[in-house]
Amino acid sequence: MKVLLTNDDGPPSSKVSPYIFAFYQHLTALGWDVKVVVPSSQKSWIGKAFHITEVTKGRYFYPTKPDGLTGETSETSRPLKEGEVAEWILLDGTPATCANVGLHNLYPGEIDLVLSGPNLGRNTSSAFALSSGTIGAALDGALTKTRSIAVSYGTVVHPTPAAYFEPAHVLACRIITHLWDNWGNDDGGLRTGEVDLYNVNIPLVEGLSTDESLPIIWTSMWRNSYGRLFKAVSSATPGKPERTMSAAGPDALTAEEPSAESTSTGSTAGTLAFKFSPAMDGLIHPEESSLPVGSDGWAIFKGYASVTPLRAGFAEPPEDTRDIKDRVWKMKL
Repeated sequence: MKVLLTNDDGPPSSKVSPYIFAFYQHLTALGWDVKVVVPSSQKSWIGKAFHITEVTKGRYFYPTKPDGLTGETSETSRPLKEGEVAEWILLDGTPATCANVGLHNLYPGEIDLVLSGPNLGRNTSSAFALSSGTIGAALDGALTKTRSIAVSYGTVVHPTPAAYFEPAHVLACRIITHLWDNWGNDDGGLRTGEVDLYNVNIPLVEGLSTDESLPIIWTSMWRNSYGRLFKAVSSATPGKPERTMSAAGPDALTAEEPSAESTSTGSTAGTLAFKFSPAMDGLIHPEESSLPVGSDGWAIFKGYASVTPLRAGFAEPPEDTRDIKDRVWKMKL
């Protein structure tokens, strides 16, 4: 099987993209031919966006053992050198761009499965899913009628013990293999009546490293909401610097250090400057009573792995079964 692996966290990085290199090795150990096309830098919270006026440029990247954190880049493809694991492609574009270019320009007609992730942090609930570049790349794969799975690792313990990483990869591969072998049906599916894509969330908790695997639950998506995502800032007025949201999102391993641009001031009247700084405590730490049983938000609250079948389309109310003539608008002028 030939797999296209992408993400929204970019190339291997101990801070913002700690999972992709080891995950790639687990996938290749299954005997799969894995092609990697990822953004050249961190692209969280970008959804299914495309850059449509810029030229998307790319480079070849050659990650090296043992952790992929180092490696040469090249403008042109070349043979592997000693210690290099594979040839990856880094694109100066969005996750959805990586998926689409991989499917249609780099490996047209060759890819069986698009895998996006593993994301640093959960992608449970509509508030996160509709913002997620990880899910955005999987949606692009689904819209091109290719089986697609988004995988995210929820950060529950801060800092997350590195001992949780390996069992998370093992469990993710088990889930992916099962989904591939038993792909579900959906009367509204884009591809031969199949489920368009799956959204998988695995919480990084102690149960991963025990003999008993985490429970894996079929879930629906928790329909929630968010409020303020940005705060006003000023770089001209002195103020006390504050730690800000990491580019990797609310589940990041560490917060970013303050910078002059992110300095908070007592008054920002007349200032049109805003920095991404979401008020997310209610989404990361919701009350259990607010979580519908069987939803992905409820599953991660319980410490369960969740698998959510999705359609590549906006959710709609139940089908309108009225005759078409009764569905014509009649408005008084």
